[in-house]
Amino acid sequence: MQELTHFVNGKHVKGTSGRFSDVFNPATGEVQAKCPMASVGEVEAALDIAARAQVGWGAQNPQKRARVMMKYVDLLNRDMDRLAEILSREHGKTIPDAKGDITRGLEVIEYCVGAPELLKGEFTDSAGTGIDMHSMRQPLGVVAAIMPFNFPAMMPLWHVGPALACGNSVILKPSERDPSLPLALAELFIEAGLPEGVFQVINGDKEAVDTLLDHEIIQGVSFVGSTPIAQYIYARATASGKRAQCFGGAKNHMIVMPDADLDMAADALIGAGFGAAGERCMAISVAVPVGKETADNLIEKLVPRIEKLRVAPYTDGDDVDFGPVITAASKERILGLIESGVDQGATLVVDNRDFKLQGYENGFFVGPHLFDNVTPDMDIYKTEIFGPVLSTVRAESYEEALKLTMDNEYGNGTSIFTRDGDTARDFASRVNVGMVGINVPIPVPLAYHTFGGWKKSAFGDLNQHGPDSFRFYSRTKTVTTRWPSGMKEGGEFHFKAID
Repeated sequence: MQELTHFVNGKHVKGTSGRFSDVFNPATGEVQAKCPMASVGEVEAALDIAARAQVGWGAQNPQKRARVMMKYVDLLNRDMDRLAEILSREHGKTIPDAKGDITRGLEVIEYCVGAPELLKGEFTDSAGTGIDMHSMRQPLGVVAAIMPFNFPAMMPLWHVGPALACGNSVILKPSERDPSLPLALAELFIEAGLPEGVFQVINGDKEAVDTLLDHEIIQGVSFVGSTPIAQYIYARATASGKRAQCFGGAKNHMIVMPDADLDMAADALIGAGFGAAGERCMAISVAVPVGKETADNLIEKLVPRIEKLRVAPYTDGDDVDFGPVITAASKERILGLIESGVDQGATLVVDNRDFKLQGYENGFFVGPHLFDNVTPDMDIYKTEIFGPVLSTVRAESYEEALKLTMDNEYGNGTSIFTRDGDTARDFASRVNVGMVGINVPIPVPLAYHTFGGWKKSAFGDLNQHGPDSFRFYSRTKTVTTRWPSGMKEGGEFHFKAID
């Protein structure tokens, strides 16, 4: 069985703690690797290396750092097939999904090529008589990125890219469930010309995380995961004086108005609700049709589409719609929530609780499920299921649908499908959610805009990628300058009065 490593000071390093976490093949349920769990000492050793390496990297001019990013883009494109295979083998998502995962991370690295422009300061000539003022953006120092399992390429690259481009050293703590792809990403950074020790990968659990949160070398912390953990990390990091941005859970609603193109809406819900087995913080998990006729017609269109979905291992080809969920515990949790929905009175329109895949009976597969007549007091509505389950909550009016979305504790993403511009404009203006789609099911901004939710979906003032990422990973220094005026005579300055 393969024993994975950490990536420290430019090379793979075996763990020394003696503690390991199992890495499963989600399609078969078999353990395929052991992931080392770092000790406090191992984390501290990596931090010392990162601090020393950051001095030289931070002193490089932004254009030289941008050239590393340019080379890295080339390497990601070169190795796309190999990286997608690594990702799918541990995560379970299809190869097209895996390539999409990598590509969305790559796009942020492309954005980071513009670091020289993004890090420019400001200048004021003659702020006072003989006085100039200018600002500069400087790196924080050493930062930590604590990333989730569901996007093992995209999420690290969204944080590591801007952090490195700003001149920081980065310690990445990936998910122990699928750590091989982050290790491969680290190898490519060395090939791209990143100095050793500037980017390191430390695998671990709470012991490693708490060490990063408490250690004085770490100046900034980024986290993506569940809301309870996001709250914990944000509180602990900020209590020790660190800058922090922590992104949590979601319960994304899609309102379907009576005038919507229902075929378009149904197709959108299939991709947004069931793609990547629903393991996305931007998945649409709640459909909100307005009016009985709209709801009845939408359900009628969804059922045959859901029944055609093909659930299989990624090795079965590109026509697989989605694969297994990440662990046996995830599968049991999802099935338990489905049972609670039935018990609490929701109508299970598409029921795949007995789904089994021949030859993969021990895999972590969950078939697609569709609920109707869901109400806000039910567990399947209140909980982020993170699986292939779509709930339908019927609303009698637009105002009721809007209120349902706004009253939810999460505020990551939301969408509305309508042909009416006034309704769409009103929705975009009033809804208290960070990312909004108009006839777009998953409103994920492109790399040059920022990504982030509201309410309990995000903690911190700045979002992921886009301009906010450069603001988060750098700090502003403002310099006020006055030079003495006068003629130099006999080796001394003779000063003139300055107002």
